[in-house]
Amino acid sequence: MITRDEIIAIGKFNKTHGINGEISATINAPVSILRNCSCLVCDIDGIFVPFFIKEFRSRSQETFLLTIDDINNEQDAAMLVNKDIYVKRNDYGETLEDEDEVPLDYFIGFTAIVNGNAGTIVEINDSTANVLFVIETADEKSILIPAVEDFITDFDLVNKKINMEVPDELLDL
Repeated sequence: MITRDEIIAIGKFNKTHGINGEISATINAPVSILRNCSCLVCDIDGIFVPFFIKEFRSRSQETFLLTIDDINNEQDAAMLVNKDIYVKRNDYGETLEDEDEVPLDYFIGFTAIVNGNAGTIVEINDSTANVLFVIETADEKSILIPAVEDFITDFDLVNKKINMEVPDELLDL
């Protein structure tokens, strides 16, 4: 069974395309994810269900037409319209190429080393214009760190670790 913390959002199904089950999707991730992921995942009635890509073709930089295994007509494809598309976190990390950008949600669960002190990224707070990492420390305090490149000194996708150097004043807020 696939759980919410095993997946990461990459886009949304838009509308059906034709009568043979093809469906348009907006993908906000590198195209390599479509080539290399084991499956796409959608929430169907509260259950995360895997769907396997048979083939895809590009309509624009972010829009693709997908053919999914066992979806062979417009009615079957219609059940996916307006559904969010997820992939397994492990698939996402394995398919990234050097030039690919990593979405911030991917870092949830990573060990964060902030100015030498360890914690865990438990959430991405994007409720304001300044997106923040919410980091829970070993003593169960939550600290908020702006999710900006300037503070990230290094990250290791394999070992799920991110190193940050942050002005001490931010840690005292």
